[in-house]
Amino acid sequence: MSKQATNKENNSVNRRSFVKTTGLATGAILTSAIPFGAMAQTGSVEVLKLAVVGCGGRGTGAVVQALTADPDVELVAMADAFEDRVEGSLLAIQEHFEGERKIKVKKKNRFAGFDAYKKAIDLADVVILATPPGFRPLHFEYAIAQDKHVFMEKPVATDPTGVRRVLKTAKLAKEKKLNVVVGLQRHYQNKYITMYDQMQQGAMGQIVSGQVYWNSAGVWVRPREAGQSELEYQMRNWYYFNWLCGDHILEQHIHNIDVANWFIGEYPSMAQGMGGRQVRNGKDHGEIFDHHFVEFTYPSGAVVSSQCRHQKGCNNRVDEVFQGSQGSMNIGKGTIFDLNGGEKFNYSNLQNEQNDPNPYQVEHDRLFAAIRTKSELLADAENGAKATLTAIMGRMATYSGDIISWDQALNSNLQLVPDDLNWDSIAPTLPDTDGNYKIPVPGVTKFT
Repeated sequence: MSKQATNKENNSVNRRSFVKTTGLATGAILTSAIPFGAMAQTGSVEVLKLAVVGCGGRGTGAVVQALTADPDVELVAMADAFEDRVEGSLLAIQEHFEGERKIKVKKKNRFAGFDAYKKAIDLADVVILATPPGFRPLHFEYAIAQDKHVFMEKPVATDPTGVRRVLKTAKLAKEKKLNVVVGLQRHYQNKYITMYDQMQQGAMGQIVSGQVYWNSAGVWVRPREAGQSELEYQMRNWYYFNWLCGDHILEQHIHNIDVANWFIGEYPSMAQGMGGRQVRNGKDHGEIFDHHFVEFTYPSGAVVSSQCRHQKGCNNRVDEVFQGSQGSMNIGKGTIFDLNGGEKFNYSNLQNEQNDPNPYQVEHDRLFAAIRTKSELLADAENGAKATLTAIMGRMATYSGDIISWDQALNSNLQLVPDDLNWDSIAPTLPDTDGNYKIPVPGVTKFT
């Protein structure tokens, strides 16, 4: 590992600023020397060992929520490609629980590098997978092979090859009765569950169309620093490279696309759309688009318009709206109207603090309850993989300008993430002599 990778920020991490910037309020991997399944059979399990793989903001937040979910969880191992991320995350977690509990992760159990995930997972009962999503299929495979329960962030892959790996591993996880929760937290949010139940009870009839949105100003950019290799730069600035992130239609907008699939009860049969780069087109913006518009058609005939945008100074909206045979639903407003505009349901009439616990916390509450009580088996990985494929299908449609079918996307040989990466590897995508990356061109870019 390069010196840049190991100590670039070690001496500059401020504990309180790290807590603020890593998003603890909105965001765990567990570790143990003895397999959880073996301990469970003895009836002697009291403390669950937790490990986290991926120590950025989301991984740090997920650890806090896992430790909050169950009083008998111990964080024992942490792993990240970069040592400074491990140390910064640990400081933030310690500060969050200051005065409540002491977080101990021995120095020998803080791992950095491309193979760090194995060392952390080997120590765990439960693992949190929160690296950039390009690494998720590999990490998930290893965790399930080692009989670990898993919380993993969305999306679960960045290419169809990775999706197929996750689908295969999801089947194995169910056979082993290992709990898997995917961070599509709307499935654990009371408002969404209530709106879904209203729809199932016939409040708006069958969904025939919809519009889903993730329009915002965009996210952080991490400029290139002196001395960085191309691989380190891309991994630090991971949001802008498809092998790591998959573009924001996948990394963010997957939430809204997943809701459409969930409420319609199907996965789309085809997608067509458009997109490009207009305002976010600098060298530090890598190779992704700043806007996408996709029309998803479902086997039932329902058509959903999907739009996401990363452009400052524009209208911002993150929401889902559906039209049915007997009415319409606006999930953001929590309302259902009949065909004449009369209000049939308003979630705000039910709303109180008890009705709306933080869904990011509920995910972990449910996971640890399932592990402890064995009253249910949480198996989110298959839907997580298919939601991921839906967003990838949309990306393929906007990049190419072609109609992309579900089967075409699922069976595509597209593989963005190389096997066996190390710090001496050549980055999967390279800039030209002017420092610019190759951008997809509709009508020219093709997928087979």
